Amino acid sequence: MANSALLVMDVQRDVVAIADDGSGYLPRLRRAIDGARAAGIPVIYVVLGLRPGDPEVSPRNKVMTNILRAGLFTEGRPGTEIHDDVAPQQGDVVVTKRRGSAFSGSDLDLVLRARDVDSLVLTGIATSAVVLSTLWHAIDLDFGLTVLADACLDTDPEVHRVLTEKLFPQWADVVTVEDWLKAIAPQ
Repeated sequence: MANSALLVMDVQRDVVAIADDGSGYLPRLRRAIDGARAAGIPVIYVVLGLRPGDPEVSPRNKVMTNILRAGLFTEGRPGTEIHDDVAPQQGDVVVTKRRGSAFSGSDLDLVLRARDVDSLVLTGIATSAVVLSTLWHAIDLDFGLTVLADACLDTDPEVHRVLTEKLFPQWADVVTVEDWLKAIAPQ
């Protein structure tokens, strides 16, 4: 795990308000974040942020247009901030993306290369959006991948289950937060 980084993606106030199902998601994610820090694994937060006036959104992009209609992700709005329960600490990096994948429209690849990271641990909301998009992008960039299944969340539990149990295991190690913490714990 020496060349790994934990990505905490789209765990922003408005997203949590929409997706959190009361299952203890934020405390589990907090345990993963704390465990990564204790093991010396960098924690990198990724947020979706759109400039006021939305110059980067094409009317041809159905997903982004729907996000605009919902009033989500405009930089500077309180709902776009990372949720307080998992907020970054000094030394954590926050990357702003402009699309679904953590790599799209961001400097994430530069941050990872500067730290010689070659393996990513993926968490975030939503499993069917940022986690799936980032996983595919990271595969093409030859990153090793781990998905913390219970540190990902989706508004559709069945979609989350199919992705984490059927699709993701084809390309990534899919484990629980507890199993991952045991694997990274100092011996």
